[in-house]
Amino acid sequence: MSGGTLSWSSFTARFPWWAGSVTTVAILGAFTIYSIFIVFFQPVGEYGGYLLSPMYSPPVPSPIDWLSPAIFVLWIPLGFRLTCYYYRKAYYRAFLWDPPNCSSKAQQREPRSPENYSGERNLWVFNNVHRYFLYGSIIVVAFLLYETIRAFFPDGFGITIGSLLFLLNVVLLSGYTFGCHSMRHLAGGRVDCYSCVRGGNLRRKSFQWVSVLNGRHMFWAWVSLFSVWGADVYVRLLMAGVITDLRLV
Repeated sequence: MSGGTLSWSSFTARFPWWAGSVTTVAILGAFTIYSIFIVFFQPVGEYGGYLLSPMYSPPVPSPIDWLSPAIFVLWIPLGFRLTCYYYRKAYYRAFLWDPPNCSSKAQQREPRSPENYSGERNLWVFNNVHRYFLYGSIIVVAFLLYETIRAFFPDGFGITIGSLLFLLNVVLLSGYTFGCHSMRHLAGGRVDCYSCVRGGNLRRKSFQWVSVLNGRHMFWAWVSLFSVWGADVYVRLLMAGVITDLRLV
């Protein structure tokens, strides 16, 4: 606590050291189960011809009626998150307890000595394909932007709760995707001398902009996870007739 304001560290200090890991397990576990349910048991995810769930974009026709088309596209954003630098830290700590936390109590349980750490090998070598999932995720975000624009035209131009929710989702996903550590590396993180390469000034500015997003990567990671989840649930509630898509303009 400093100057009457509550910092994140002082806020988390109020809880046991294992609370963060348990919360991460609960949220990521629930999202995983929900995604599996969508992939195998929900072949439709569109309402009114203008609201397509983010889990189904880009729309790919399924060759099997009962099989959700989401199975052909959802592996890209899920793979992107699974190999994400922030999520690696989150699930290493939460699911593998390696380490479970940075507190002194947690460090006493550390199963691996830092001196013996030899990198992500064997099963974890797949994390090295993260940059390729980034390329695929950029394409997915482009399709989501198109779906967001379409959401503002349910019957001519209009602003609905659904269109605003889709707009919020694509903004949050863009912050997460374009603030990625691999994007930061591509933008200019691998350049030692900007004045020595072609377009160095542009790369320097790009690196700085990506670094701004990257500085809040944890925030973008969590809020975008909930925005995708929320948008899909919203579409399903509309499809079930539980709610209506209120038109504001």
